[in-house]
Amino acid sequence: MERKPLSFGMTMLATAVGVVIVSVISSIIMFISMICMVVAIGNSGSKELTPVKAGTFLTVDMSQISGDREGSNLLVTFNNDNSVGLIDAVNAIRAAAKDDRVAGLLLKGDKGLVVSWASLTELRDALAEFKDSEKPIVAYATSYTQGEYYAASLADKVCMHPSGMVDFRGIGGEVMYYKDLLDKLGVEMQLIRPESCSYKSAGEVYTLNHMSDANREQIRAYIGSVWRTATAQIAASRSMEVSELNTIADNLSGFMAEDAVASRLVDTLCFEEDMKQMLKERYNGKQLMSLDKYAANVKNTPNKAKDAIAVIYAEGDVMDGTAKGFDEGVYGDDIVKALKKAANDADVKAIVLRVNSPGGMATASESMTHAVMAAKEKKPVIVSMGDLAASAGYEMSCMADVIVAQPTTITGSIGVFGTIPNVGKLMNQKLGLHTDTVCTNKNAAGMSIYRPLSPRVKELWTRNVEDFYKVFVGRVAEGRHMSYDEVHKIARGRVWTGADAVGIGLVDTLGGMDLALRIAAEKAGLENYKVKEYPEEKDTWTQLMEFFGESKDDDLTLMAKMRLALRWKAVKSDVKALSCLEKDIEYVTTAEGLQARLPFVFYEL
Repeated sequence: MERKPLSFGMTMLATAVGVVIVSVISSIIMFISMICMVVAIGNSGSKELTPVKAGTFLTVDMSQISGDREGSNLLVTFNNDNSVGLIDAVNAIRAAAKDDRVAGLLLKGDKGLVVSWASLTELRDALAEFKDSEKPIVAYATSYTQGEYYAASLADKVCMHPSGMVDFRGIGGEVMYYKDLLDKLGVEMQLIRPESCSYKSAGEVYTLNHMSDANREQIRAYIGSVWRTATAQIAASRSMEVSELNTIADNLSGFMAEDAVASRLVDTLCFEEDMKQMLKERYNGKQLMSLDKYAANVKNTPNKAKDAIAVIYAEGDVMDGTAKGFDEGVYGDDIVKALKKAANDADVKAIVLRVNSPGGMATASESMTHAVMAAKEKKPVIVSMGDLAASAGYEMSCMADVIVAQPTTITGSIGVFGTIPNVGKLMNQKLGLHTDTVCTNKNAAGMSIYRPLSPRVKELWTRNVEDFYKVFVGRVAEGRHMSYDEVHKIARGRVWTGADAVGIGLVDTLGGMDLALRIAAEKAGLENYKVKEYPEEKDTWTQLMEFFGESKDDDLTLMAKMRLALRWKAVKSDVKALSCLEKDIEYVTTAEGLQARLPFVFYEL
């Protein structure tokens, strides 16, 4: 029997029904997946802690340490990782020094370091305290990066794979310039900054194709300061002279495995299994325990103290607004809210503001600085600086009662700038696109990105950056009890290390979070206290709703297109270099308004 084809109407109806059925099934699957995710995240936070047995060797894998604070449960679950925040890692090492069940510590490298020099200094300080407990520290890596070796150098025994190498060659500062590329594209970046801020060189990467004298001067100064600190500590730990280390770096005479032993950078060459056997035989190490598992035990140890010190984490680029979903950075509204909540909490007796930021939006910086000033009127506020506390990161710090920084912290950069692109040539000559304008007033289109700024708009922008710079310097002068001229002399956008910042009055003392907490406790008159962390983590459901909600940008923006192109190229070439370029492009294409941030971006290559 011949089957007749469906009519057009019946075909459309069948198609519509099919689409509805598929949509319903997809929605059900999505809903079930979200419920399963919520359950999984909830279960991940309620798992039984791993017991610590006698004879345990704590394994500190440096690649596990990421950021000051551990990521949210949602982020950790998505990434399926075992990362540990620097502060939790340091607390775990200090607790292990006093734990009779912990026989020693194994420090491992190899898998890629994601922390910078100040974080390594904080880690190294904790390792030094562990060593003072007379428990052994053994370091092992297939090969050591320079940062990994800096931390590993204080170990009682530094071991390395027989085919490994020590990448010990000094510190270099390299800046990528985009002027010629922008010229080819037909884009002019209009840089506006105070006339005196010659060191505020962030915008120079778009207007020059080489380092300015001021930028070269400050980069040479800060990398030299970091290197002096690192080599002095390595030399003391390895019973060597700093001059020996510089000779090794100049000649790369520790690069090959045998040379690393001959130059006394490494004690012995062995395979990992041989090293583990040594832990058992020489140090009575019965089993290994990972840093994340031990840190979880330490963090979940009950603390019945009523009084608290609030620790507020400000890590990342400074931005206006509030964080949503997976957003990372220092969001002004979140930090203001955290400062206000901690200041009004009767149980919180002091506040430690942990700043690890290169700066960012001037408006958010001003809001947070004002909130610090308000909190300071109610209780002590101590700043603990991490890897970076510069520009907007320094402004929010300057009004604190005490500022603590590592000698390798990058800080200062007291200045401001603005960049406004002119893409008229790109649109007209390269893409064949033209714009025409009708205005009610002569400056109505004065800030169009398709033509140069109008003289009046440029005049007002220049006054704006000059005025903000004066406000910034004035804030620092008030907070640091200095005159305006004294601050201006060391400001002008210049970057300083913590070691140098102490001598010029921008920092009070050198140390890490532990010292900042001790100072806070002393000022508040506390002997026993617990730590309350802010901003408080949002509940899992809220994070999921924000994550699965609508994107902030509905259209495929220029940044998104560039990101896709860069990631495609990264498959075929240098992934790290391209990720650096991607980060620069993202900053250029998303930054708006006045910027108070470092004059360069720091990468671990």
